[in-house]
Amino acid sequence: MNLKQLHYFKRLAEKQHYTEAATSLFIAQPSLSHAISELEKELGVTLFEKTGRNVRITQCGKIFLPYVENALLELENGRLALRQMNGNQNNTIRLAFIYTMGERVVPQLIDQFIQIPDNKNKRFCFYQGTSSSIVEDLKADKFDLAFCSLMPEEPEIEFIPLISQELVLVTSRDHPLAQRNESEIALEDTIPYPYIFFSQKSGLRQFIDKMFMQKQLIPEITCYVEEDTAMVGLVGINYGIAIMPRISTLSHSNVHVMHIKDPGPTRYIYLATRKDQALSPAAYAFKKFVFSACQRMTFT
Repeated sequence: MNLKQLHYFKRLAEKQHYTEAATSLFIAQPSLSHAISELEKELGVTLFEKTGRNVRITQCGKIFLPYVENALLELENGRLALRQMNGNQNNTIRLAFIYTMGERVVPQLIDQFIQIPDNKNKRFCFYQGTSSSIVEDLKADKFDLAFCSLMPEEPEIEFIPLISQELVLVTSRDHPLAQRNESEIALEDTIPYPYIFFSQKSGLRQFIDKMFMQKQLIPEITCYVEEDTAMVGLVGINYGIAIMPRISTLSHSNVHVMHIKDPGPTRYIYLATRKDQALSPAAYAFKKFVFSACQRMTFT
């Protein structure tokens, strides 16, 4: 028994005439007759009986008909549901980003993107996390695109640099380094003081580790955190000093911010996508927009 046979049975029950039913189905009459015959063989009953040039549905056929109608209706409802879901998915962009991007960059990009008339019907699903967790979920097809740090040894992922991000030294306002009233500081001068570091899950961790390695410095690490808000809070109570991105939260927190002298290579935020996955039209449109926007926008 197959779906085509059920459609043929329902139409013949409506027309009760092989030629008319076959014509309405756009098939030859022998094809219809064969399909009904095969269905009757499988069910072990006669569904139609001849009455002159017409046919009449049998009692067995009458019993079977409402089940067929209900089954076909449910299947059509399922098809429509899938079509609607697919339409929603085609207009939905699954975007993941690290915590620092959620403060200014992502909101400004989204605001500019949805103001374009062609993008009015597009929707976003947002996810936040550390770079390592984001990349793992990106490989599992949980996201379309991601803003994160460069993660080495991830051959499945394409990383494209988008924007640079300044790293600064942050201390409490009453910290001895803050009392120097200097706008910048050398890493060598920070070594006597304990640090709050990002955990290994953060893409920043490897970058900051390299900053110290290049200067052959070994910082004392008092604790590890995964995101910037916790780091700012702990620095504010003088639990340690920290190197972190310059985010607007710093300007209204109980911390002192200094530039780092000779910080080394520039820190970038990357757009990450899977190399083996074709993006939906909506996600592709957003990707193109992001490249263009990051060249002309100033994120404030």
